[in-house]
Amino acid sequence: MKNKNIIVGITGGIAAYKSAELVRSLRSAGARVRVIMTKNAEKFITPLTMQTLSGETVYTEMFKQCFQNDLEHIALARWADSIVIAPATANFIAKLTYGLADDLLSTVCLATKAPIAIAPAMNKEMWQASITQKNIAALKKRNFFIFEPTSGIQACGEIGFGRMLEPQQILESIPKMFASQMFYGKKVVITAGSTRENIDPVRYISNYSSGKMGYALAEAALDAGANVVLISGPTTLSCSEKIKRINIQTAAEMYKAVMQEISTSNIFISAAAVADYCPTNTKLHKIKKDSEKISIELQRTSDILAAVSSLGKKPFIVGFAAETKNLLRNAKEKLIKKKLDMVIANEVGEGLGFDSDDNTATILRKNSKTIKFPKMPKKELAQYIIKNIHSSVAAKNKKRKNLLSS
Repeated sequence: MKNKNIIVGITGGIAAYKSAELVRSLRSAGARVRVIMTKNAEKFITPLTMQTLSGETVYTEMFKQCFQNDLEHIALARWADSIVIAPATANFIAKLTYGLADDLLSTVCLATKAPIAIAPAMNKEMWQASITQKNIAALKKRNFFIFEPTSGIQACGEIGFGRMLEPQQILESIPKMFASQMFYGKKVVITAGSTRENIDPVRYISNYSSGKMGYALAEAALDAGANVVLISGPTTLSCSEKIKRINIQTAAEMYKAVMQEISTSNIFISAAAVADYCPTNTKLHKIKKDSEKISIELQRTSDILAAVSSLGKKPFIVGFAAETKNLLRNAKEKLIKKKLDMVIANEVGEGLGFDSDDNTATILRKNSKTIKFPKMPKKELAQYIIKNIHSSVAAKNKKRKNLLSS
């Protein structure tokens, strides 16, 4: 939410006191916040309180002042990246449903193109009323975000649904308003990090992969609305609780985890640096330093990308090619040999690739223009990659549809 312009709308309910904490938390998260209050909201909490917490003028009247040459409601509507109405009374929900614009907040909502979320707060009977539920259903169809109320003790002393979510719960729900949702309902399986192939109980073969690119892709896919499964080698990185994370150690464990998840997936992104070889025999006890030289026999590990590509019903497959030389030639060879839909080629070197926060990338696809990205943070690069995967999946599906109809 950093640098996002968020309007918090406050309507006339006792839960308005929670809005103060919501505004404070939004600012702490880096958002710019402006508050619009209805006349009834002012009976529960003062504009001065909200002005102090937001650091901005609080707006209460339709024509109190103007923004340069724009009317106030138009200027606010254009300024907002999102609007969160908390609390949203039954009356205001009805206004939104039928498009009424009789005060500043309802007018801004009608004039904006920004996503709107409501956090209902009302007596349990009002929430359960058929007309309220009908209005909520209508707003959902119009792509409003509904932060559903919870059950609890209400101001009237009764217990039931209608209690507004706590500020922290609303805060955690707001980021999805900015998600493109281009992968909504899609399952994306991503591998990340390195694998460790045991030599003996205290030694292993591995590589320098940190998993940062794979984790950045997982977060970007989550932001795009996907159900994300992250199959991760050993790493100190953390990910969103909304991501299903499967921790593995060896290439064999990663292979097993991928094959268990892949049949129900739509997209597979192989960002992990999987060991190509593992010791033929892992010693049960630590190898002692008894001689000047020792030999370790290695054998090939199972090829995860090849296995996924050979499936009858396979997902859209994205591979990674980390190279120290002949980057594009090796990446193209991998694209063709392993029958991938896309390869992300990136150079490994000083300040790039493994264990770095930055990376460059070149996207290669069959019969498509090569796309190259300059050095940038991996989190930013991940967003570009996810967008390109989405456009490539759409193009592939369109081509398949045309072939079936011809």
